[in-house]
Amino acid sequence: MKKILTSYEVILGVTGGIAAYKSAHLCSRLVQYGAGVSVVMTTHAEQFVGRVTFSTLSGREVYHDLFNSEQVYSTEHISLTDRADLIVVAPATANIIAKTAQGICDDLLSTLLCSADSDVLMAPAMNHRMWNNPATQQNIETLCQRGCRIIGPVSGHLACGQEGIGRMCEPEEILQKIIDLLTSKRSKNDPPNPAGPGTK
Repeated sequence: MKKILTSYEVILGVTGGIAAYKSAHLCSRLVQYGAGVSVVMTTHAEQFVGRVTFSTLSGREVYHDLFNSEQVYSTEHISLTDRADLIVVAPATANIIAKTAQGICDDLLSTLLCSADSDVLMAPAMNHRMWNNPATQQNIETLCQRGCRIIGPVSGHLACGQEGIGRMCEPEEILQKIIDLLTSKRSKNDPPNPAGPGTK
């Protein structure tokens, strides 16, 4: 496999939805394509998938708390976004969508999103009534107006047992969107041209 994402850095935000198990596959695929992946999990996400899973797949520490003795609060939430070429939130619950739209920063992931210095891609996943709720739709519209990319959701069988729109897109579809977004621009982490502009 050609590692076409080498030198690109991705923050993968995982929130509390049953679709979090798909994010493990997405993390694995990103690493296979050469991307550096830093996973940030919410507290609720850990009810579905453990930190050790993402740590093993990414080969890195998993970030989860603003106040952690191993992570310096004053700089970590900024330094992660400094080097990230893209922040991907998958699954993106109605909660994280609402917090991002309103600029609420009450955990590590929402703080990272508020301090983002890169493109943001969200893959919503929720009950169809939550997706169709006017508040959620307004929040999505707000995020789109600010340049946030949204992929999905799609229709299908939901965790609640009902059929409707709200399923997170499959990891391969999200992966292709990530590849398209990243390879259309230079990585932040590419070394500058030592010859300088206009020099042969």
